[in-house]
Amino acid sequence: MMVYGLPEGMNCNKIFNLFCLYGNVVRVKFLRSKEGSAMVQMGDPGSVERVMKNLNNVQFFNSKLQLGYSKQAFLQDVPNPHDLKDGSPSFKDFMGNRNNRFTNPEAAAKNRIQPPSKCLYYFNAPPKVTEEEIKKVFEDAGVAPPAKVKQFPSKSEKSSTGLVEWDNKNEAIEGMCCGNHAEIPNP
Repeated sequence: MMVYGLPEGMNCNKIFNLFCLYGNVVRVKFLRSKEGSAMVQMGDPGSVERVMKNLNNVQFFNSKLQLGYSKQAFLQDVPNPHDLKDGSPSFKDFMGNRNNRFTNPEAAAKNRIQPPSKCLYYFNAPPKVTEEEIKKVFEDAGVAPPAKVKQFPSKSEKSSTGLVEWDNKNEAIEGMCCGNHAEIPNP
């Protein structure tokens, strides 16, 4: 698919963090010729439809994301991608990424497809993580921290889950782009 209206500071990983909620991301390629534009190859047509339905025309980082169908069926590998302004490569292959959530029918069935909202569910955080540590993940990523953090009673000694809520949907989308898949130290 074609992605237009990407704000400055976006990179392949941030697109992955947002798009992976709707299907497996295969490749992301920023276009050198058109600033703020990229192409994203998803794992299947259903994933493309879910992304289009849920993310087309959403606003974040003072930009409006616009999505369209690409004429290309797949993205070719880019052996020497140019660097984006943040120094990261303009092309990335996510084919074997362990953070893709639709890797098999069982994993896909666990995903609850929802449009963006100001409240996000987090999981797989360290068992004794504090509210301050959760907020710091987003502050360190350069976005507004959530206004509220609700931690669920721990069912496991290995990880914890909860909810994070921002004042508005735009800030939550920014948090998802920059904070999704962030590592939290776990002594």
